[in-house]
Parts: sequence; C-alpha cells; structure tokens
Amino acid sequence: MDKKKGAAPLVCHGHSRPVVDLFYSPITPDGFFLISASKDSNPMLRNGETGDWVGTFQGHKGAVWSSCLDKPALRAASASADFSAKLWDALTGDELHSFEHKHIVRACAFSEDTHLLLTGGFEKILRIYDLNRPDAPPREIHNSPGSVRTLAWLHSDQTILSSCSDMGGVRLWDVRSGEIVRTLETKSAVTSAEVSQDGHYISTVDGSTVKFWDANHFGLVKSYNMPCNMESASLEPRFGNKFVAGGEDMWVHVFDFHTGAEIACNKGHHGPVHCIRFSPGGESYASGSEDGTIRIWQTLNHDDEETTLANDPGGNVKDPAEDVTEKVEGLTITDEKKPGEEGVEKDVSSV
Repeated sequence: MDKKKGAAPLVCHGHSRPVVDLFYSPITPDGFFLISASKDSNPMLRNGETGDWVGTFQGHKGAVWSSCLDKPALRAASASADFSAKLWDALTGDELHSFEHKHIVRACAFSEDTHLLLTGGFEKILRIYDLNRPDAPPREIHNSPGSVRTLAWLHSDQTILSSCSDMGGVRLWDVRSGEIVRTLETKSAVTSAEVSQDGHYISTVDGSTVKFWDANHFGLVKSYNMPCNMESASLEPRFGNKFVAGGEDMWVHVFDFHTGAEIACNKGHHGPVHCIRFSPGGESYASGSEDGTIRIWQTLNHDDEETTLANDPGGNVKDPAEDVTEKVEGLTITDEKKPGEEGVEKDVSSV
C-alpha cells in the first residue's frame, strides 16, 4: 500500500538509546514542556513548542522507562530499571528524592493535585508516595495480576488506571479501598493508556488495535484495527476529531476519530515508534523511536491533510534544513558540555 506523507517534523536529538516514553505538561505561564524517557538513563526536558533542549536529569544508573511532569511543570519524576523512582526539581535539575524499590520500576504518575506520586513495575505493587512527606513509607496496593506497564490517575485522583506487561486488560482501582472495581478487556497486553485532556475518554493500544473507552461509564466507544502492531496512540485534545498512532512500521499515522480512516502518514523515523503524544493545545504531536530521536509534527486540519495526500503521492519525509538552536532562558538543569559529550544535547537539528 502506498503511504503518503505529512509535513516535515522538528527532529530532536540528544538521546543515545531508544526513546520509550513522552509526556507533555499542561500549558503553564512559561509555556508547556516535554519530558522524554530513554534507555540511556537520562530523562530530558524540552520546550514543548519548539523542541529546544532545556536540560538533562542525571542520576539514574539504568534505563528510564517512564517520566512525567507535575501540573505546573515545577517537578519531574522518572521510573527506572535501576530499581528506583526519582523526584526532580524541573527548574534546577536537582534530585529531590529517590524512592527505592525492590525491582524494575516501569511507570510513574503525579496526581492531579500534585501531592502524590504513583509508581509501579515488576513487583506487581502500586505505591503511592506523599510528596509532602517523601521520607515516609508509601501506601502499597497489592494484588496487581501482573507486572505493571502503564499508570494513570483519573476521576480527580479517586481512581487509578493500570495495565500489565504480561496480560491483556486495563484495571481500574478504587484509591480508597485499593481494590480493582473494573477491568477493560483487551486481547493483548496494553502498551499505552492515556486519559484524554477533558477526562471523557481512555485511549488504549493492544497489539494492532486502538480502542477508546468512556472514562466515566467505561463502555467501549470506538475500536479500530491498525495497519500494523502499534505501541502508542494519543487523541487530539482540542477538538477530539483525530488521533495519532505509531508502532512497528516506523511511521506516525493520523486517523479520523469518528471513522478510523487514515488521513495522513508521517515518515522519518528509522526504527519502531515506541511513544506518541499530542501537545496540550493540539497544535503538534511528538513521537519517540527506537532510533533515539524525538520528532515533533505540526497538526494539520483535515483539508490540509487531504491536500497533502492528493498533491504528494508518497515519498519519504526529509528533515528540515534549518537548525533550531534557541534555548529556553532562565532554566539551567545541567552544566553545559562540549559537543560530543554524552548526556547533553542543546540543538534541535536535522539528521
């Protein structure tokens, strides 16, 4: 099948190993930010609009599987294969606390009120840390049926959403009782679970299927078969009329939410796409890949996408020639290093 291309992306270099998780902050007075997790053990913070590097959080000794920002984007958290989750000052890059675990930590999430940090991983235990008392023992919720792959809060922090690496389904936990109150059934393990910005939908990816669930009544709203096995999907937050998905074919696909029809296909990555997320305003979306790059794609409206498909019958997306080198002023996370030194990348440039 002949695939068509969308607009050329901004290409963000810096990670030396695969990018496995992306997270956008909400819009703050200073704009919005993008944090990435990578197997190179160094989460990176970027300006969410331009992709400009802000800094690198250094301290983990193993692959970082998940990273996130709190609502005002003042603190970051990361979950790592070094058996720890870390809390960071997002303005200075300082490590505020390290939460030690007994096995690989695969997922982390700040509560909506920013006071709690949720973690999960190979121990099959959900842990809730009180960030006002980081030295206090966490609350532990046991009985996860498998190793935790993804975590999210919903219903004003009254419910936790979790999926497992080794079995299908998404489980909804009542925070007060610590019990599973509902399971959203899927055939394969869920590799991505996102709560929409308006709180109306839960988007899940399992194998070659993207599903959308009612986040309040938990009924299945839409289910679409994809052209290949996907790893991640994200719903456009402003209008909710399209979604993006990426996976093993290395392409970033754009689909109509109402019909499931593909309306654009972005080429450029040189490895499977592991993660994809819309920016909080919906004007762009970012993808992270096995190739170690993050690509930020501009969102086109339906007419623009149809014009792109009609006028360009296939062909690879070339990276933009321009070199974006601006830095966000006033935010210093790590000492600057000479070009070529590992762990810091200052430019958003073409390949």
